Amino acid sequence: MNYDQGWSGDTSTDDVDRATRAKRRKLILIFAGVFAVLIAAGIYFGRKTPPPAPTNSAPTVTVIVPGRTSVASNVSATGSLMAKRDMPVGVAGEGGMVSRVLVDAGDWVRAGQTLATVDPAVQAATTAQMQAQIQSAVANAKLAQSNLDRAQALVSRGFISKADIDSRTAARDAANAAVRLAQAQYREQAARLGRLDIRAPASGLVLARNVEAGQIVSSGSSALFQIAMDGMLEMQARLAEQDIAGLHVGMTVQVTPVGAGRTFTGTIWQIAPMIDPVSRQGTVRVQLAYDPALRPGGFATADFSSQHTQAPVLPESAVLSDDQGNYVYLIDKDDKVQRRSVKIGDVSDAGIAVLSGLQGNERVVYSAGAFLNIGEKVIPELKRN
Repeated sequence: MNYDQGWSGDTSTDDVDRATRAKRRKLILIFAGVFAVLIAAGIYFGRKTPPPAPTNSAPTVTVIVPGRTSVASNVSATGSLMAKRDMPVGVAGEGGMVSRVLVDAGDWVRAGQTLATVDPAVQAATTAQMQAQIQSAVANAKLAQSNLDRAQALVSRGFISKADIDSRTAARDAANAAVRLAQAQYREQAARLGRLDIRAPASGLVLARNVEAGQIVSSGSSALFQIAMDGMLEMQARLAEQDIAGLHVGMTVQVTPVGAGRTFTGTIWQIAPMIDPVSRQGTVRVQLAYDPALRPGGFATADFSSQHTQAPVLPESAVLSDDQGNYVYLIDKDDKVQRRSVKIGDVSDAGIAVLSGLQGNERVVYSAGAFLNIGEKVIPELKRN
């Protein structure tokens, strides 16, 4: 009896353990299933989740509307200084050996003043010979006239024929002609003698002296002197045809020679009637009064200030440049970036004047234009003063 009860107790314990293990396995399986369901649900719902709404990535760009401002249209050019009327003076006669040089470069001379003389020894001797020939011709003419007078007195007496009278008359006329010829030759030689003196054709400033005493000169020699008529100088500046269009004769010009350290006031006295078809430039000649600081042959800069015009003025940060020239970025009505080529004028404290390419009512990118792309969408923001 006791044996049976003890066996029954052991059997009950084993059953309990098996039941416990079964429950544990069941719970583990349940938890694993739930975990697997959660993972699958996460993957499923994660794939079905819609992407976030895109945000607006367009950059914000500061723009200005420049309008139009009164600006002076200034044009600068470079050129050379030279005499307004450069007069080369050479030998007018036959020439010879220079005996004296009376002036030097930098001297002022008057019209007709002797600059140098040529040794007149040969020409003087020829002139004296001409004078003797005149005296001989005059004596022959007097003798011929006396012979004619005597012959005419004897005609009435029949001692001289009419033919003799005609012959003596012809001799008298030939003698008078010889006198006139000798006188003409003398005047020619005297003129040649006078041309041995090299004289100034007009009053002015001697720019160069290219002759020394003892030098042999002739009519084929190069210029012995260079004279600036009345001492007037000029600057010849070459400008583009579009810049010449705004200039006129009489306009005041400021000329600054290189190294002079000061500015001289001149006036335009001539504008080239033709434009070089190759360079598309023309020459503008600016008249300058004499000043020791103005040296012909030197280099100078001229500033031409024309009338004030209405033009847009932009800050320097808004104007860009490349191989194609100057340009700005504009924002069109669709808020997209556009490029616009411009021609700029004078640069001042107020900014850069735009002479062409803008009307003034456009939205111009204020800065950072170089980081934009043509056609790019942006958010324009008007700059506040």
